[in-house]
Amino acid sequence: MKGVILAGGLGTRLYPLTYATNKHLLPIYDEPMIYYPIRTLVRAGIREAMIVVSGPHSGQFISILKNGKELGLNHLEYGYQDNPTGGLADGLKVAEDFAEGKPITFILGDNVTDADISKSVTSFTTGSVMFLKKVPDPERFGVPVFDKNHPKKLVGIVEKPVHPPSQYASVGLYLFDHRCFSVARKLKLSKRGQLEITDVQNYYIRDGSMKWEELKGYWHDVGTFDSLLAANVYWAKEKGLKV
Repeated sequence: MKGVILAGGLGTRLYPLTYATNKHLLPIYDEPMIYYPIRTLVRAGIREAMIVVSGPHSGQFISILKNGKELGLNHLEYGYQDNPTGGLADGLKVAEDFAEGKPITFILGDNVTDADISKSVTSFTTGSVMFLKKVPDPERFGVPVFDKNHPKKLVGIVEKPVHPPSQYASVGLYLFDHRCFSVARKLKLSKRGQLEITDVQNYYIRDGSMKWEELKGYWHDVGTFDSLLAANVYWAKEKGLKV
């Protein structure tokens, strides 16, 4: 399986830090943020990856990541998303040729986790897998909707709902078969003016081929100053710094 990391966008919630660099190159303690999702892929046994970049700082990734071998990758490519605010599914489309008709692990570049998804990756055959985690603020994420009569059965997912239907968040880590690209190409813009990854997920849910797993271990979505600080403190402690 190949891996795709979405590392585009403008990072406006982190201005003025992101005036100077891409959000995914900001430090999480002693390493750039982008190292963490790469290690998630490598830990899962994935050795071929594409970084999808966009915005004015795209070229900075090459000098930092080079060919990816220092981080355990055998092959690293870069894809460019023309519209940095086009949405996650818009970024997904960039990787279609890279995937070569094979399944992919799709992970957001601002997800820092120590989770091991290797079993899920090696056992994957078709459809999609959605990784979920209980969070205190699910309204910031895509939130799964479960069948009232069958609490573990997914019936849908909604993007950033005002009144979340559950305490779970879709953590920005997905397994997709090759159909995800044709689905993404047919999507229409949401009210937010984006191509939403939740619409891709809802295709698989309606198709009956979506599975979900609760992500084990530490996970943090780094998109705000508070979450950036929290992730830095956590990983500093993990790496032995007395905070």
